[in-house]
Amino acid sequence: MAAGSSPGGSAGGSASRRAQEARRQERLLREQWQAARQRAERWEAASEGERRVAAQLLMLAGRGWRLLVDRRWPGTRAANVDMLLIGPGGVFVIDVKNWRAAPETSGGRLRAGGFSRDEHRRKLLAVTKAAESAVASLGMSPVAVRPLLVFAGRRTDTELGRIRLLGEYEIGPALLSERTRLSAASVRALADHLARVFPEYEDPAAAQDGAAARNGAAAQDRAAGRGRAAAREAVSAPAAPASPRGGRGGPARPPADEADGLFDLDGLREAALDEARRAPVEQWMTFLDPAQLALVRRNWAGPARISGPAGTGKTVVALHRAAYLAQRTNGRVLYVTFANNLPRVQATFLRTMAPAVADRIDFHSLHSWARDYLRGRDVPVHLHREKAETAFSLAWKHVGRNSCLTEIDPLPRYWQEEINYVIKGRGITSFEEYAGLARRRRRAGLRRPHRQAVWSLYEAYEAQRTERGVHDFNDVLSLALAEASGRIGHSDYTAVVVDEVQDLTLVGVRLLHALVGERPNGLLLVGDGQQAVYPGGFRLSDAGIDIRGDRGQVLRANYRNSKEIVDTALSVVADDAFEDLDGMRTPGRRDVDLTYLDGQVQRAALPTPAAHDEALVTALGALSPQELADSAVLCPSKRAIEHYQRLLTRAGLRVCLLEQYDGHPVGAVKLGSYRRAKGLEFKRVYLPRHDTCLPLGKPDDGPAGETAHERGELARSQLFVAMTRARDVLWLGSVRPQDGADRPPTPGPSGSG
Repeated sequence: MAAGSSPGGSAGGSASRRAQEARRQERLLREQWQAARQRAERWEAASEGERRVAAQLLMLAGRGWRLLVDRRWPGTRAANVDMLLIGPGGVFVIDVKNWRAAPETSGGRLRAGGFSRDEHRRKLLAVTKAAESAVASLGMSPVAVRPLLVFAGRRTDTELGRIRLLGEYEIGPALLSERTRLSAASVRALADHLARVFPEYEDPAAAQDGAAARNGAAAQDRAAGRGRAAAREAVSAPAAPASPRGGRGGPARPPADEADGLFDLDGLREAALDEARRAPVEQWMTFLDPAQLALVRRNWAGPARISGPAGTGKTVVALHRAAYLAQRTNGRVLYVTFANNLPRVQATFLRTMAPAVADRIDFHSLHSWARDYLRGRDVPVHLHREKAETAFSLAWKHVGRNSCLTEIDPLPRYWQEEINYVIKGRGITSFEEYAGLARRRRRAGLRRPHRQAVWSLYEAYEAQRTERGVHDFNDVLSLALAEASGRIGHSDYTAVVVDEVQDLTLVGVRLLHALVGERPNGLLLVGDGQQAVYPGGFRLSDAGIDIRGDRGQVLRANYRNSKEIVDTALSVVADDAFEDLDGMRTPGRRDVDLTYLDGQVQRAALPTPAAHDEALVTALGALSPQELADSAVLCPSKRAIEHYQRLLTRAGLRVCLLEQYDGHPVGAVKLGSYRRAKGLEFKRVYLPRHDTCLPLGKPDDGPAGETAHERGELARSQLFVAMTRARDVLWLGSVRPQDGADRPPTPGPSGSG
């Protein structure tokens, strides 16, 4: 065997090639550094330290960045902005300092040498706000604009609120490590736009004879301005084209007029959206539509609500809003949803899009947060789901099974839901209060004897539960509400954002409202009544929350689903009018503004369950690894999930359960229930045997028919939610025996995870 073909020889050759490439990169960096230093030398009046900082930034120009130096602050006569840096990592507003003393941060303030330097912090934040307004016209989210204080001759990397403090040695590596948000075309468009909004600065005092002689310090500043002006030609020139590193939100195609490199605003937003759709679903968009961006930046005088049909970006807005609030306050922000898998995913998304503030936003499911809240106040909690279930079973056996309740529904589950979502979920404490209660989203009419029977069942359950010394999930929220009610508006949080609010109970909403009270920008409720997947309901007014005037906003443009997918999903709930949290009765088939045209519905009707499952495996097996990673198989029940987990695993397909999914890209098809998919989206959604979860035929008349109709509405709502998770492909599997035989029974929505 020849030496060159031996394993060791191969490894040696590979190491040699890596070493040669490393030396080549080192030479390239040295050449870039020397060129940058030469360009920075034209900044004549600046200190050596400032020139080194400028050289660090100028080096980035060869890697797809644009640097604008010494620009006029729009709306002012004499104020200037040191630097604006635009690149793949976003927009950075930079103030360079060459202080003799090291910077110090304490209590949200900036000091150096024993003196307050907080005016520099305030000015930088004000300039950053102006830059945010400038890029907002292009649809860019505020989270993509970052203020930086850079200190010549210092080593530092710390945070002061939303401002990042960096030394001259840290600035280059820090910016190069930023995640890619913008493509080269977006960088060019934004830099050209900001160059117009922030024109070149001309010192109005420079033309006055003798000004330098009257004030030496002012003369030095003006000389620095002239030196910077001499550098403008070098640093403001368009950067060399960067290697393509398409980030979510970057335009996908060049502008119509490539010669001048300008985008029209609508074109940039459309291109950004196209690029976002091509990226993996876990990457986060930097660009929002004007309506979404306005809600992110809005100032509300009290509690506010954002609603809208599926696919209109409510969760996108909620996450950007949380980051926006965290940037502008020193307090913490609480982001809450009902499902316990969503907070992990949403926390990952936010860390990706706004890492600077991620550590000041707490993501929790409502019940996990309430347990931590009580534990922190030494309130004992004995949550035990199984023992609570046993307590109800015994109560039903002794009190409910032989009562008049079986005339309406013989199944104990309906009456357990009545206790969980109507009595305890609404915080009802007396029979008379329950006797006159409007049972929202509950169709079965209960006369007084039936309500008395329900109350007897409730009291028997509470006695059994208390005897066992355990709490149920509703008790956890009630205990937390009692604890928080004594200190309304005095929690550790400056703001609370609630996603999928329609899935919470009334007690849960009251609890979250108590944390911030009526504080301006304190409480944001996000959700849509049509996507409720749990029984029972309430109005916000029942929680003492008054959404006035423009504090109630509706998003109408669907950016996720095509017309074919929307029409298919709406056909499921077309006859199910629903009452939203504001009490408004809304028809099931709603008007939706569609922006996406490419999604399609694929139907697979097979004669046998085995043929159906084979068709599903074949469809998934034909996908590329990235396509599979952007896909989800959703089921109505736990038993169905277990079946398809075994099926897909045996077929050699990697599976990631939604219960374990945390928002990071994973090379596996996602698998979970309709409920667990809430708040998520996937490029391809597969719904095996989707129609078996729907009731067959029309419910009978009478009380039993009313509860059956209610269960049917809930099942259709859950299926609607699952369908609207799909962006590009919605695969609907069904079993249709060719001989007309009845379909074999399969698990329905009961037991959904």
